[in-house]
Amino acid sequence: MKHAFSRRGFVAAALAGYPLSAMPAREPQRRPSGSLTDVPGLKVGHFTHTERLTGCTAVLAEKGAVAGVDVRGGGPGTRETDLLRPEMSVQQVHAVVLSGGSAYGLAAADGVMRFLEEKGIGFQAGQAIVPIVPAAILFDLRGEKRHIRPNASSGYAAAKAATSAAVAQGNVGAGAGATIGKMIGNRPMKGGLGSASIHLPGGLVVGAIAAVNCIGDVVDPDTGVVLAGARAEDRKSLLNIAEQIRRGADFPEPSAGENTTIGIVAANVDWTKADASKVAQMAHDGLARAIRPAHMPFDGDTIFALGTGGRSVDRRLLSYIGAIAADVMAQAIVSAILHAESIEGYPAHRDLV
Repeated sequence: MKHAFSRRGFVAAALAGYPLSAMPAREPQRRPSGSLTDVPGLKVGHFTHTERLTGCTAVLAEKGAVAGVDVRGGGPGTRETDLLRPEMSVQQVHAVVLSGGSAYGLAAADGVMRFLEEKGIGFQAGQAIVPIVPAAILFDLRGEKRHIRPNASSGYAAAKAATSAAVAQGNVGAGAGATIGKMIGNRPMKGGLGSASIHLPGGLVVGAIAAVNCIGDVVDPDTGVVLAGARAEDRKSLLNIAEQIRRGADFPEPSAGENTTIGIVAANVDWTKADASKVAQMAHDGLARAIRPAHMPFDGDTIFALGTGGRSVDRRLLSYIGAIAADVMAQAIVSAILHAESIEGYPAHRDLV
């Protein structure tokens, strides 16, 4: 007989035959390294609110980048993703925005557009310049100050702050208000923003950035060991949500659209929009390795892929880049958890290790 996991039901669940299997938090087998800005042609800037933890992240490709996207979650919030389909006429984007604030946060892209327009960067449409700025959002509208969320001014500030230096990680930008492990409802942890890169022979670089706000656990992609997520009764050790599901646990239904991981992978290559979309699709494999469960009806998981120009790709190289993109996306997700800092009610990985 199944036992529903309620906010007070963990001891009863264990007695009903569902061991909690709590475990201490551990360090990952591999420490993530590098940054999305290791990919030539990209700059990254954050805006983080000081009154409430929320913000946005602007990834600028001022010389243009050929982009694709793959949306897997059942509750996404996006902008300009149709434009990235291979049959659409516009071939390059000039920035991508990741933002908190739920659907309100899509307004941050307006500010990034204004910044780029002032610099004369964008698609030439007659006498007008129109920067192409896709965006994706996550839900962080919690607490009494939910009216504070990223807007056009936030996006402008993030774009203005963009630099090719190593990406700041943790409780910043789009990951400022991110939380994880919300499947059970009342013992989640702090998520955040992370980045990583992998350098390949011949000067090829594949990088990733991710804002991690998932309903599931974050696990070590190399070992499957839970790094952070839903906590056990003692609030100091970790449950394994995937294991509980396998044992037949019946969790309360979460609110749709409130749990999302959004990110970008990029490489210094010359490819088509179809190529980019394929790599974005493959990068989701890395998301699923590092987040369990992922791509649920309650998530809005979205990954963009950018090619900033350089080495041309054939099918074989594209396959290699896609495989590396999955690896580096998983590493960016782990990095977000390692850099996250605790806030009231949401401890971070570093506090449990």
